[in-house]
Amino acid sequence: MDRKRKRKIVTTLVAVELEKQRLCAPIMLVTVIYALTAWYYEKYYLKNCTFVRHETCLSVLDRFIGHSDITCVNELRMDRKTFGMLCELLRTHGRLKMYGLVAIEEQVCMFLYILAHHVKNRTVRDTFGRSGERVSRYFNSVLNAVLRLHEILLKVPDLVPNDCTEERWKWFKNCLGALDGTYIKVHVLDVDKPRYRTRKGDIATNVLGVCSRDMRFIFVLPGWEGSTSDSRVLRDAIYRPHGLKVPTRYYYLVDAGYTNCEGFLAPYRGTRYHLSEWREGCAPLNHREYFNMKHASARNVVERCFGLLKMCWAILRSPSFYPIQTQCLIIMGCCLLHNLIRREMSIDPMEQEIYYDPLIKNNIDHGTIDTIAASDQWSAWRDNLATEMFNEWMANRAT
Repeated sequence: MDRKRKRKIVTTLVAVELEKQRLCAPIMLVTVIYALTAWYYEKYYLKNCTFVRHETCLSVLDRFIGHSDITCVNELRMDRKTFGMLCELLRTHGRLKMYGLVAIEEQVCMFLYILAHHVKNRTVRDTFGRSGERVSRYFNSVLNAVLRLHEILLKVPDLVPNDCTEERWKWFKNCLGALDGTYIKVHVLDVDKPRYRTRKGDIATNVLGVCSRDMRFIFVLPGWEGSTSDSRVLRDAIYRPHGLKVPTRYYYLVDAGYTNCEGFLAPYRGTRYHLSEWREGCAPLNHREYFNMKHASARNVVERCFGLLKMCWAILRSPSFYPIQTQCLIIMGCCLLHNLIRREMSIDPMEQEIYYDPLIKNNIDHGTIDTIAASDQWSAWRDNLATEMFNEWMANRAT
């Protein structure tokens, strides 16, 4: 091989090597930049941002639920045992999941804090050290998870037995509870305000609530406009495929604004009824007044239930700026949380400050009532019951 050919081969090899180095230089540069970026991210950004923020959130959680049940009730409206049970239910049945380093307990804590104090997004953002977008995302995630617990948290109707000795309920055999409507103020678009305006001029939604003797909700129907009458809302609840089911021969106590018909026992109209009219020592004069007095005493459970609900969750006491659909879901969520608190806490501190389709158990296997219409038979049954109540009361006074 002559010298000229060797020189050509060497030149070619050198050129190939230089080309390799030229092509590898950008790759090496990118590799170095990536390594430096990863080093900086791990050493400074995570240390000064994520972990510090996580520690801050842990300190907030410790402040809410780590010290005492009193603090936990004041901030979240439930003790630590009930809070832990709620988180477990949301994890197992509500399909609530962690988001990165944000634990389920922190998400639930944000959610309850908003409901209990009706604080704005920016307040929660500053308190928990999370962005406003994350606070909104966690709130909606927990709300949806709570709503998935309706089959677990809604109370199953429990009828008044024949051997009941409770003075308030013993006359109302086969009664399943009481129902009534309440107004909860909401924020709607200007074009919808006339439909949501109540008789008193407030912008509110008419919420139908059905509760048991122990002040737990059996059925809740939010969403109707404030201008809608209570009887119209009840009719819609009866006609819905998965609405309120009232077995035949059983009934709920209702006020005079509803029709006295099968399944719904109303007081006598035009006769003294409200409890305030009986607190001055005025004895009933006839069977109608005595019936109304006993009826008001028993049906008062639903009014106390609504009062306790609004006292517990401040977000129900004033309009919130969520979409109206979300506001209705919030109302339902608060009712479910109310049931959990009543079920798990032996003493509800809030009670001391005030004086979806469950299965029917207890062998109630009759057909259900699907119409609302007055009947002479039902009115006669009420008259007989009122007369029997009044006669026994008079006999006891005579002895």
